[in-house]
Amino acid sequence: MTDAPPPVLVMIDRAAAGGPPLGPGETGWRVVEPSERTIHVTDLGVTRGDGIFEGLGVSHGSIQALEPHLARLARSAALLDLPELDLDVIRAACLESARLHEPAPLLLQKLVVTRGIEGGDGSPTAWVRTELMPDHDAERVHGIRVVSLDRGYRHDVAQTSPWLLQGAKTLSYAVNKSVLREAARRGADDVLFVSSDGYALEGPSASLIARLDGVYVTPRTDQGILEGTTQAAAFEVLRSLGHEVAEVLLPMDEVRRADALWLVSSGRLVAPLSSLDGEPVPIDAEVTRQLADALVDRRV
Repeated sequence: MTDAPPPVLVMIDRAAAGGPPLGPGETGWRVVEPSERTIHVTDLGVTRGDGIFEGLGVSHGSIQALEPHLARLARSAALLDLPELDLDVIRAACLESARLHEPAPLLLQKLVVTRGIEGGDGSPTAWVRTELMPDHDAERVHGIRVVSLDRGYRHDVAQTSPWLLQGAKTLSYAVNKSVLREAARRGADDVLFVSSDGYALEGPSASLIARLDGVYVTPRTDQGILEGTTQAAAFEVLRSLGHEVAEVLLPMDEVRRADALWLVSSGRLVAPLSSLDGEPVPIDAEVTRQLADALVDRRV
């Protein structure tokens, strides 16, 4: 068994827009050793979880859905009142990190932007790290067991309480990690969040797709949930195969009568549900295979 190739870490020194133009040969980013000490102990991303991130899949050296990920990063930055981001520099850093990694069919990037050093000049801290993607083939074949857990907010929380930052992809992941531990205690692999008034939302790190009466549906994003880049790509694939798709308000009663369910994300691509709250869910192996093959082959 061979050792995994080392990750590639790129620190982004020019994450915010509005600075002086880059000089000849300047990139705004630098490649560093993954073991090098790079994050200050008073960085607000570390001490407060005050920052945002994106997870990006890399297929055969090509970053998947790079532009939608960058657009979502910018939206998250605006929701957190972070400085305007220099997406050109961040894009170049992501591309370089992917280019420098040892070739592999599937890699995973984590792109992080924090508010920077507490008491500093307000400049954000940013980096992108590329490493091998974990193997999820078994989940695509056998499915995953999911439990539904109450998120504690109504489905309209983004409109009633925008300061809660629902819909921003923040570094504050303590709750998301907590619910996965609760899922494990219940003998499950993952979680589907449900609003306090009974609508299906999303997973801790994935979007939901359900098939109802032949239509593939996903929860509307105006409920304080993320716009799923992989979900959007999956819908493009489904449309190309002649299927009808829709974004809807999705009560849990509708989810429970679906004849197939999937959680999709950049890190996992697509995983069918084999059970929801202990009740079996049929697995459509053919559609799962079609989606997985198409998502791996995307070069967008």
